[in-house]
Amino acid sequence: MKKFFSIMLIGILIFSAQVTFAAKRTVYLNFQAYVHGIGWQKAVGNGKVAGTVGQGKSMEALLINFMDGTTSMIQYQAHVQDIGWQEWKNSGSVAGTAGKNKRMEAVRIKLVGEYAKVLDIYYRAHVQNGGWLGWAANGEPAGTAGASLRMEALQIQVVPKGTKVNRGGKAYFEKSTAAIPSI
Repeated sequence: MKKFFSIMLIGILIFSAQVTFAAKRTVYLNFQAYVHGIGWQKAVGNGKVAGTVGQGKSMEALLINFMDGTTSMIQYQAHVQDIGWQEWKNSGSVAGTAGKNKRMEAVRIKLVGEYAKVLDIYYRAHVQNGGWLGWAANGEPAGTAGASLRMEALQIQVVPKGTKVNRGGKAYFEKSTAAIPSI
């Protein structure tokens, strides 16, 4: 049993990015995208990009692992073609619809519990005809809704609470409220 957990821990360390914050505790973030025509990609870590850029392929699902031991510290939800906003998912659960040819259009991600008090989570979507949108944070939506545009990639970064981040413009567009800038 010890050997199994040692191998599992090594796997988490290889595919994760570690984040250390003021409480001197280390947590691990990794996330992966299910991309139309490709399937599940390898997990990437803090600050990296999941999905594809410049290939015209839609993300269909997302899986995020952000844990301290066995406690889930993150919740996320996907806005999916013909479905809308799904229920909030916990760390290790799939948001979206893997293999059902339904594009993700937007995402919301938030930290929960004690970590929400000491860390911020920023994320941005790369969308069809719009490229990289601005950074959303702490449960705000990123991507589009009602515009029938696919989300192609996602970048996530976790930083100490209060870290100054250049948000780089608007992170979310709804068809009814504003036009999506073209690139």
